[in-house]
Amino acid sequence: MLVSRELIEAYLEDESRRGPARAGAYSGSAGGAPCGDLVRVSLLLADGAVGSVSYEAEGCAATRAAAAAMAEVVEGKPVLEAALVGTAVLEQELGGLSITHRHAVDLAADALSRALGAAASSAVELAGENSDRVLVALSGGVDSAVAALFERERGAEVVAVTLKLWADRHTDGARSCCSPESVIRARDLAHSLGIPHFTLDLEQRFRRTVVEGFLAGYAAGRTPNPCVRCNGELRIDAMIELAERLGASHLVTGHYARVVDDGEGPLLARPSDERKDQTHMLAALRPGSLAWLRFPLAQTTKPKVRDLAACAGLPVAKRPESQDLCFLAGQSKREFLRRQGGLEDRPGEIVDATGRVLGRHPGHHNFTIGQRRGLGIGGGDPRYVLATDAERNRVVVGSREELAQETVRLRAARLLREPGRVDAVRLRHHSPPLPCRVAQQAGRELILELEQPGFGVAPGQTASLLDGDLIVGHGTIAASARESAVA
Repeated sequence: MLVSRELIEAYLEDESRRGPARAGAYSGSAGGAPCGDLVRVSLLLADGAVGSVSYEAEGCAATRAAAAAMAEVVEGKPVLEAALVGTAVLEQELGGLSITHRHAVDLAADALSRALGAAASSAVELAGENSDRVLVALSGGVDSAVAALFERERGAEVVAVTLKLWADRHTDGARSCCSPESVIRARDLAHSLGIPHFTLDLEQRFRRTVVEGFLAGYAAGRTPNPCVRCNGELRIDAMIELAERLGASHLVTGHYARVVDDGEGPLLARPSDERKDQTHMLAALRPGSLAWLRFPLAQTTKPKVRDLAACAGLPVAKRPESQDLCFLAGQSKREFLRRQGGLEDRPGEIVDATGRVLGRHPGHHNFTIGQRRGLGIGGGDPRYVLATDAERNRVVVGSREELAQETVRLRAARLLREPGRVDAVRLRHHSPPLPCRVAQQAGRELILELEQPGFGVAPGQTASLLDGDLIVGHGTIAASARESAVA
């Protein structure tokens, strides 16, 4: 058996696949500054297989050998087998590498992953249909990892996908679920479990669809819910489209939710562990998308999931949950709005409902309805934000009683069942459902009458409409007549 040095020399002598990308190939590259080493790989696909591979490599001998080894390993293999090739496979192919040379297989694996990601983001068919195959959304966290384990244990052929949605040097990539760091973490986890892995790079679409709406909402004095929009308009459907081209029968995620057919088609339903209920964040999904989804964690709890991950020896068993929006991880919302949206601090007045000036604030976009802290108004009874007026840069405050609302107006509403079935509404992700009824409907506008007052009802937030445990619609909270008047 050849030792590492002899294998490296053998691969350096074989330059049969070295050269520029061929027409129609899917390409990926990794490296460059600061190390100076660079690997580029291009794959020509045909009938669900890697027909031919070409590569270019610059840098040390180990890097050039790793690129050559990667090209030889994946050429001729089915795409799903090529998606199993990572750093461990390449290091074994080279007979082991010293710590100083291990970066070589990292670069080759990254370049291959990006080339496969380019194919995943295209319209090409990647594998034939297989009713036992599922695509698992693997974020690198414990929930999605255990969901993949559940699917594998029931006998499914598991393929993993991770989304790259945001790359920003100000974001803590280790805490984000969709950063370049999370992609590598999820890929390593998938390969350690013997699961093929693909990356979908949706960063530009994410910025247009989600982040720009988030910034515009705060500039206009609203409080948008980017996660609902991301799930309903971008990430889930993008993964379903990939699942179709991989010949999979379902998309599996680690969300705590259920899909129930009430006789009229699939609907979201609350999971057994109500403390982890994530149906609000999925409320904007289309029925056609729901039909594709499988939620293996629907009947379990978070502590049980961590126990299962620990028993399986998964390195993510104790990984903490992210408490931030993925594009805010490790930075304040105020700083993000300033850098990305140009929303600089702009002093304005804090007033009561009569217009009496009570104090000053650094900018209306730093406040949301129901907020109590950070007002800087001392003395007297507690005051809460009642409304924000973007045009006049005002923040309107009042008592808790003034904050209460008995009606909620929704715009861009979508009902999946008859309005008479709506018996409750959830106005925020972690808030309990409030009993209600649909009092008026005019096109896609609804007025809900609440059986008990709602507090902190913020325009721009999502309202999910319930029939018992079922999600039967959703809409965006619009400013009430009272809020429009005081603002």
